[in-house]
Amino acid sequence: MEIYLIRHTTPDVARGICYGQADIDVTDSFHTEASLIKAYLPASIQQVHCSPLQRCRKLAELLFPQALIQYHDALKEINCGDWELKKWDDIDKAEIQPWMEDFVNVCIPNGENYVQLHERCSLLFDQLIQNAPAAIVTHGGVIRSILSHITSTPLKESFNKFSLHYGCVVKITMENSQYAYNIVHNIIPPEVETHKPK
Repeated sequence: MEIYLIRHTTPDVARGICYGQADIDVTDSFHTEASLIKAYLPASIQQVHCSPLQRCRKLAELLFPQALIQYHDALKEINCGDWELKKWDDIDKAEIQPWMEDFVNVCIPNGENYVQLHERCSLLFDQLIQNAPAAIVTHGGVIRSILSHITSTPLKESFNKFSLHYGCVVKITMENSQYAYNIVHNIIPPEVETHKPK
């Protein structure tokens, strides 16, 4: 049983912008990043599941040109609701503070909380593993959530435990009826990602 979790390449968005389900394109480094990713994937994968957002869709289509790619809304990044494409530092402090204190349970206005993302993508993952080997092309929040799911890691600890950069590849296997994961590709970018106010 092998599942490959693949995070999209660098998105074309300015630093300090809040984004989740906004359909952002990728940067000019896309083909270079994708070629590095491809080296870590077996050529035999035919089952491919993907977020419908273009930063994932473009990568899946390039990596698996012969596969029938299935798109799932459950693999989208967290819904940032009213904060989508706003600068983190421009979001009203009184509005964002409850979420900063408990991003797992507090919903983004007109969006989601981390529990809701976790529930939808974990449920789908449990279905998709029935058809392994497979690849899942998705987002950082979704991959962290899946890894939390298979390792029983509390969601509030997932960002510290799972350091996942753009274009990372995580291989999940089953050993003695237990999941195991290995981060096989994970290049640290020159600039740190920003997903909260300064």
